[in-house]
Amino acid sequence: MTGARRGLAPSGRTAVLVSGALLGVGVASFVDQAVFHLVLGWHHFWDGSTPRAALVSDGLFHAFGWFATVGGLYLLADLQRACPVRRSRWWGGVSLGLGGFQLYDGLVQHALLGLHQIRYGVDLLPYDLAWNGVAVLLLVVGALLVVRSRRPRADRADPADPADPADPADPADLGLRGRA
Repeated sequence: MTGARRGLAPSGRTAVLVSGALLGVGVASFVDQAVFHLVLGWHHFWDGSTPRAALVSDGLFHAFGWFATVGGLYLLADLQRACPVRRSRWWGGVSLGLGGFQLYDGLVQHALLGLHQIRYGVDLLPYDLAWNGVAVLLLVVGALLVVRSRRPRADRADPADPADPADPADPADLGLRGRA
């Protein structure tokens, strides 16, 4: 029995997006942690206390990223056992997860809650504009990929391509028609 059939998502199409978004959030948190926390040392997840508390907060943040990554990949594997997954829809979900996480980080964690800044001792405006600008760009790319994945099969260049099926995660294809 697949995860989609157990009710992890209302439909296979949504589950494909959720899978991609979870992986996107996990990758974004990993890149944030690896680059800005460890390599550059610009900030920690929570900079408002002792170095020990900052290290613990980074560890919890890292664990969150791994849970999101593993959850997204598990859901993807579960969906692929049930039916082919439309790649453009899944990559759209990944991009939405990357951009959504980054925008949340920039607006909520940096600006609203003040948990940390991108960097300290510099003019923050260029950093904030670049950070949030990249987030918006990722969200736009994700949205375009999701919209593209909705196009009918006849509009595609190669309708015989088995790697990009017509409607891979349609609830009817998953045997969900008529189920709650």
